[in-house]
Amino acid sequence: MADAAINADLLNAGSMSANQKDLGRLLSVYGVAPQHLQRAAIITVLSFLFFMGTMLMMYFRQLFLYFLLATGFLIVYLVMMFSLYSMRRAVVRLYERGLEFRKHRLLWTDIASVAETGGLVVETRTGPAIRLPASIAETDALKRQIEFHLARNGVGM
Repeated sequence: MADAAINADLLNAGSMSANQKDLGRLLSVYGVAPQHLQRAAIITVLSFLFFMGTMLMMYFRQLFLYFLLATGFLIVYLVMMFSLYSMRRAVVRLYERGLEFRKHRLLWTDIASVAETGGLVVETRTGPAIRLPASIAETDALKRQIEFHLARNGVGM
């Protein structure tokens, strides 16, 4: 899922909107780590299978306990589906003159520092800090690249 979004971003780098052109050319894209997507997908599939199995057991045995158990598995399934959907949107894009994460677009001059505390925290000069989730792939490389651009643009860390 995230790979498709990343590939689409790299292919559409030439056709950027006016707001993205302010950030320059797309350099790299960091999506959700594959192990997090795989874990979420496995839990989703297993919870759906257990839901179907307990619904069949409820149908054959006519016990209310199986309905309660099936309801629990259905809740886990729905939460994991929402989690997969929201994970798909967690993509960090680095441009020549800044970065983009969800609805935040920052120039390198807007960033004060970057720290690693259970994920990356990007401290901004004017607004609140932006916390990047720990599920982002290659957080070490992302941090190095942000620090490189901050140093190159003369932004003190």
